[in-house]
Amino acid sequence: MRVFLGTLAAMLVLFAGTAAGAAGQSSPQAEMQHALSPLMGDMGSSSGALVVDMNTGQTLYSVAPNTGRLPASVEKVYTTSTALLRLGPTATFNTSILGVGSQNPDGIWDGTLYLRGGGDPTFGSVGFDRSWYGTGTTMHSLIVALLRATGIKGVQGRIVGDQTYFDSLRGTPATGYAPNLEVEGQLGGLTYDGGWTNASGTAFQAHPALYAAQQLAGGLRAFGVKLAGTTVSTGRTPAGAKLLASVASPPLSTLVALTNTPSNNYFAETLLKDIGARLGGAGTTAAGAAVVRAELQSKFGIDPRLNDGSGLSRYDSTSPAQVVTVLESMATNRAFVNSLAVLGETGTLQDLGNGTVGQGNCRGKTGTLHDVANQVGYCTARNGDTLVYAFLANRLGDPDYVHEIEADMSVKLAQYDG
Repeated sequence: MRVFLGTLAAMLVLFAGTAAGAAGQSSPQAEMQHALSPLMGDMGSSSGALVVDMNTGQTLYSVAPNTGRLPASVEKVYTTSTALLRLGPTATFNTSILGVGSQNPDGIWDGTLYLRGGGDPTFGSVGFDRSWYGTGTTMHSLIVALLRATGIKGVQGRIVGDQTYFDSLRGTPATGYAPNLEVEGQLGGLTYDGGWTNASGTAFQAHPALYAAQQLAGGLRAFGVKLAGTTVSTGRTPAGAKLLASVASPPLSTLVALTNTPSNNYFAETLLKDIGARLGGAGTTAAGAAVVRAELQSKFGIDPRLNDGSGLSRYDSTSPAQVVTVLESMATNRAFVNSLAVLGETGTLQDLGNGTVGQGNCRGKTGTLHDVANQVGYCTARNGDTLVYAFLANRLGDPDYVHEIEADMSVKLAQYDG
């Protein structure tokens, strides 16, 4: 009996010690809360967050997830996901030369050549495309296509630039639809080199469609095509014009990457008008935004407020939960996921999280205005799970400082071992 009591006492001591040890150990989820909460506090009171483990469906962290905030360039998530879902990753936008008239046996075109834009944001010169995008569709390639198809040796008549695929508004709601450097280009159905007069992007063309038509005329002359007495102007291509040559933009998957990785406002707003032209009945910002809102409601069941494609507008409003809903659904869309910047390596996340476990393991989209710093995306956690997250911070004094905090938070996600 004495031996039994001694054994029982020893077992009780062992169990007590085990229970105390278990109580002293926090779960990975609790550790995540403990790690993120102080950083969240540093972001200010007008901030919200949501982190979800896509493998388990578990919410790992949540602060005001349903409160709308200014998305800034996180808005591009909605624009580009709609474009990919509705148009497809292989969709392209064509720039064409059409003719009204005839070509005589000597190769002289007697009549009018129309340069018709199709909403390709990359259309321009070889040097500009190479330095700004590393790819793109050029006037040189269009002229080569024309010469191969027609053997044209001269033009007697007119060259007309047609920008009517879009409306004539060069800016966005945030700029009163006027040209503005923040848009990073001039919107238009026919725009050459983004509407810039120089490769540094500091001065706008006065008349982008006319400028593009003049570049066609100059390019034809450079190829030895005679343009004696030919005039250059702008106008609409008539319905009976004959297609002579056409070049396609890079595929939409590439355009989306050129939009999201560097957070290019010009590409986002051009894609929004492309969406409007293809699916909304008009190449306008309003038509494109209406298509995006309808897609977000029907596909994802969310209703964020938006009236542009880039997030420059202060009318826009979205919540962490809405962003995470879209990101969860788009996680299997490789063109979308691959378009996001990589922490510590590419785009707007290139200089954040360097040398941490988050580098190369987190992809995201940032959003920045003078008082906004947002970061949303995906992180591969230490245990192999995919964590989807949205950190939205508004009413800030120093967005750069808060971007550093958000990068630190994404590193915490990569460290998760739940």
